[in-house]
Amino acid sequence: MRDPTIRVLMMPRDTNAWGTIFGGVLLSHLDQAAGLEAIRNTDHRIVTVAMKEVVFHEPVLIGDLVSFYAETVRLGRTSITVRVEVEAERRGQRPMKVTEAEVTFVAIDSEGRPTPLRTEDGAPPAGVPPWPANLPAGDPL
Repeated sequence: MRDPTIRVLMMPRDTNAWGTIFGGVLLSHLDQAAGLEAIRNTDHRIVTVAMKEVVFHEPVLIGDLVSFYAETVRLGRTSITVRVEVEAERRGQRPMKVTEAEVTFVAIDSEGRPTPLRTEDGAPPAGVPPWPANLPAGDPL
C-alpha cells in the first residue's frame, strides 16, 4: 500500500456555488503535493512552470478524504516533473480516482533565473545552502 504525500479532509469552505468542492482548491493541493515531492530532488528554490491537462473524473464532496500521491517521473537539468494521482474516499466506499496531472517545476537561483538541480556528478551545486535557509526573511516562498 502506498502512502499519500498529503491527505486533506474537504470542508464546507472548499465548495463552489453548486455545493461540490471547487476545482481550484484541488489544484492548489495537487500543486503542493507535487512541490513536496520535487523539493526532495534539489536544495534550490523551485517554482511551478506547468501543469499538464487536468480532467476531473468525479466530483469531490464535503467530508471526502482526498489523498494526493506524488512521484518524480523526470529530472532534467533545471526541471523536475512530478506525477500526482488524486483519490477521494467517502465513508463506507472504496477510494475513487478524482484526477491526475503532471506538474513541472524549475529550480531557480536567488535572482529568479533557472539553475541546475545538481552538478554533473549528481551533487548539489556548490555554495547552495539547504533550502529554504537561502530565502530572504519574510519571503512567502
